[in-house]
Amino acid sequence: MQLHELKPVPGSRHKRKRKGRGESSGLGKTAGRGHKGQKARSGGKVRRGFEGGQMPLVRRIPKRGFTNIFKKEYVVVNVGDLNQRFDPGDEVTPESLREKGLIKSFKDGVKILGDGDIEKNLTVKAHAFSKTAVEKIEAAGGKVEVV
Repeated sequence: MQLHELKPVPGSRHKRKRKGRGESSGLGKTAGRGHKGQKARSGGKVRRGFEGGQMPLVRRIPKRGFTNIFKKEYVVVNVGDLNQRFDPGDEVTPESLREKGLIKSFKDGVKILGDGDIEKNLTVKAHAFSKTAVEKIEAAGGKVEVV
């Protein structure tokens, strides 16, 4: 095959619709818009969620609760992960957690949870700790510091 012999696969190219070009075209007169009504007019659109004047679903359903704008969202790390990634005697800080790939961002802080086991004595500095995490770190001979 040569470059000048290339052509599209049969049936892959379509002629564009020429609307409003006479009755025999199949899209003459109303040009596929039907008769009258909002969508037949130029610029006639119905906004998203509009239900023809009926009370919209979004407004019919009862609203409950609220969003607390002061809520802190912590990035969580488990004690078992610290055991795998750090050596005995290391200092664990939010920055070192990011370097080791345990967290991507800090959000409102780092919280250490007690899932898994820890056998290494580590100095762990974080913004929050669960009770079980504190117990496990101190039982392994490590220290806990709230940043």
